Amino acid sequence: MSEPERRLVPALAPWEDMRKAFRWPVLKRFNIADVCCEEWARFCPEKVAIVQIGAGGARREITYGALSEASNRLANVLRDGGVGQGDRVAVYLAQSAEVLIAHMAAYKLGAIVLPLFTLFGAEALEYRLADSGAAAVVSDRANLPKLAGLRDRLPDLRLVLSVDGPAEGALDWQGAQAEASPDFTPVETMAEDPAVLIYTSGTTGPPKGALHAHRFLIGHLPSMECHHEGFPQPGDKGWTPADWAWIGGLMDMAIPCLYYGVPLVAHRMAKFDPAAAWALIAHEGIRNLFLPPTALKLMRGAEVPAGVDIRTIGSGGESLGAEILAWGREMLGVGINEIYGQTECNLVLASCHGTMEVRPGSMGKAVPGHEVAVIDADGREMPPGEIGEIAVRRPDPVMFLGYWKQPEKTAGKFTGDWMRTGDLGRRDAEGYFTFVARDDDVITSAGYRIGPTEIETCLAGHPDVVMAAAVGVPDPERTEVVKAYVVLREGAARDGLEAELIARVRARVSPHVAPRSIEAIDEMPMTATGKIMRRALRDRG
Repeated sequence: MSEPERRLVPALAPWEDMRKAFRWPVLKRFNIADVCCEEWARFCPEKVAIVQIGAGGARREITYGALSEASNRLANVLRDGGVGQGDRVAVYLAQSAEVLIAHMAAYKLGAIVLPLFTLFGAEALEYRLADSGAAAVVSDRANLPKLAGLRDRLPDLRLVLSVDGPAEGALDWQGAQAEASPDFTPVETMAEDPAVLIYTSGTTGPPKGALHAHRFLIGHLPSMECHHEGFPQPGDKGWTPADWAWIGGLMDMAIPCLYYGVPLVAHRMAKFDPAAAWALIAHEGIRNLFLPPTALKLMRGAEVPAGVDIRTIGSGGESLGAEILAWGREMLGVGINEIYGQTECNLVLASCHGTMEVRPGSMGKAVPGHEVAVIDADGREMPPGEIGEIAVRRPDPVMFLGYWKQPEKTAGKFTGDWMRTGDLGRRDAEGYFTFVARDDDVITSAGYRIGPTEIETCLAGHPDVVMAAAVGVPDPERTEVVKAYVVLREGAARDGLEAELIARVRARVSPHVAPRSIEAIDEMPMTATGKIMRRALRDRG
């Protein structure tokens, strides 16, 4: 039997032509496990779905047939443990095949997957499990001890599974799987039924759970097909170092690879190692990557081994500068495409070297199928070139259903039909969007509203600067002045460098945004998803 045709954008064409021609499929009944696992298992069960690379280099391939059977068995284990449709199943594992087996099993049950980052401490873990009312946790022996002291405070938690052997207070995954039936009849779900709950941290208050429907997978696909330049192509193979507990790792690579039948490499890295990343890419013949900007900057400083044959790279989360884009073209022969979105509404802007002029500093244009604008406080679209808040119009299949148990927060996210992102940006007359700052990252100095992105990009373009961040610090005369923090390459000479970097920003960006001071630090404070924690830098003063 032939493989399913999955593309929503049949072929790359001029961007505006693709936008005009695009139509979303009409979805009624829809389940992520059906299109990402079961259909492939029916058509080509021996097709490789996941390539698992262990810490010591051990390699195993999981076919779609094996993925289907393993997730069927787990669905039976979960159901026998009292987990049913609408219940939350927490997946508390690092990047591995078991993560996706757990996802598929939960979707087949009609349950809601709660991805959890393994670096979460006890408080972060407890908050998410308690707030979501999770009924089950799938984890491993390394992470289960964090749960031990929490069980008494989690009355909804009925079942805990350990994927790598018996553990106190947990059911042995392998033993339970062996005894479970390989047959399971999936629950029939609608496209609007909830499937995934991902917690996102804002600038104030506790994290909010962004609840997504099964149809949000479809909402990601036009960008995947465009920024990966006609994805999928014969020989494509995907990997990201980003953890699958976050929407970037999960939905910018992992789940779409399964949907398209593209082999997905699963490899956990305790700490990101650029040389090891390059070795993995070369050895496995990885052709398609989602690389957060932090990873790209570190990989730029490492030697690219022979045998690397990358076809596409997507990156998002922080703006890339001209130097990184040039390095991609010159050293890798790849046009790195920037993407934009957030947990609530992902992959709505993109650049695409194959179909548009890519402009350094720009995130590209609105992806086919998505309506994006820059609006003012009243929800009116701003004229080209003016700074406002980036917003996405509903309905949109990639947009969240709402914040878990917080209808007032959900309502506050919208002005009319515009979902406000909290990100400031500008849109030019040709439709290119440029990120300026998070609304709370804007620096107010002497009457100017200054975004950190241009400053940081300029500083990071200096050969001695690995990473840069700009923040506002209090000033009695100007409200705030700009201060920058930089991480320098090893062996960089520091004498006179501060003045040189300040002069660089004055000359290349503008004197009014030039930092008053620049401090070199050993390590940049980062979020778990690789974004700079400017609040932590502001607290340093």
